[in-house]
Amino acid sequence: MKPQQTVIAVLGPTASGKSALGIELALKLNGEIINCDSVQVYREIQIATAKVPLAERRGVPHHLIDFVSPEVNYSAGEWAREAVREIREIQGRERIPILVGGTGFYLRALRQPLFPSPQTDTKLRRRLNEIRQRRGTEHLYGLLKRLDPVSARQLYPRDWPRVQRAIEVYLQTGQRLSVQNRFRPEPSPGVEHMRVVALNPPRLALYRRINARTETHFAGGLVEEVRQLLGQGIPPESNALGAHGYRRVVEYLQSRRDLASAIEQTKLDVRHYAKRQLTWLRREADVEWFAGFGDDPAIQGRVFEALNTQVPQKQHKVSSPSSRISG
Repeated sequence: MKPQQTVIAVLGPTASGKSALGIELALKLNGEIINCDSVQVYREIQIATAKVPLAERRGVPHHLIDFVSPEVNYSAGEWAREAVREIREIQGRERIPILVGGTGFYLRALRQPLFPSPQTDTKLRRRLNEIRQRRGTEHLYGLLKRLDPVSARQLYPRDWPRVQRAIEVYLQTGQRLSVQNRFRPEPSPGVEHMRVVALNPPRLALYRRINARTETHFAGGLVEEVRQLLGQGIPPESNALGAHGYRRVVEYLQSRRDLASAIEQTKLDVRHYAKRQLTWLRREADVEWFAGFGDDPAIQGRVFEALNTQVPQKQHKVSSPSSRISG
């Protein structure tokens, strides 16, 4: 593979072993990793993010991780612009950029650039957050269906950050997001030859990992981490604290649920999120599926073999994700 022409993306549901696979590929293919996870970009947001500790990165450079203040509502468009810059710099070093993460919207923003969106209106966002907390995410989704039915059909009712952002764009600009997306710019040079690898581990095994990891996070000080962030003035409605693994802790600290409920609801949230991640990836073009966990040496070997050959992508498909995944 020619470094100046190749970009690899390793995606999949949360807890599927993407980081382990990415590091293994980087070591074998002379690569560097670019974070493609919307929560791992934030500093001070640690315990529930599954960031790979420095000691476990095995000398592989990692980019776009731990560099955004948690009170900033960092956008997919901003990430995509930074990712293009990192890709060019890595390729300039004659190495291979390897995107690793589970935020499919980030990948799409890179492959299909977004139109320039308005800055977040904090008062409007606070008002929508209050509506969501009082009336639920389904109410917000119903509002979006009335304002922008095309965008609503492209989103999931539970994906409230993007549902809410689509509402904000309409209320701030008077134009539907679905209309503005027609005028998106062309992809930046350097991402045309992207190879997208997606992990699809067995459903029950994945859910066991998610449940166990959630319990580990709570036992490892997640509540105290969130308490400290709130004490520093990080808004509870920020993107960082609205992420899976964090927002139920915020609710617990606001006395809106007890600790046991926060733990169990977080497990359910993350399982639902894993399902949505797979559904999102099924809609992406030219995805090469591998049925297993990324920390499995057998899967690592199969992915390396697929990437290290000139056989057309279509012949590398190992499996398709199940449509029967449920929470």
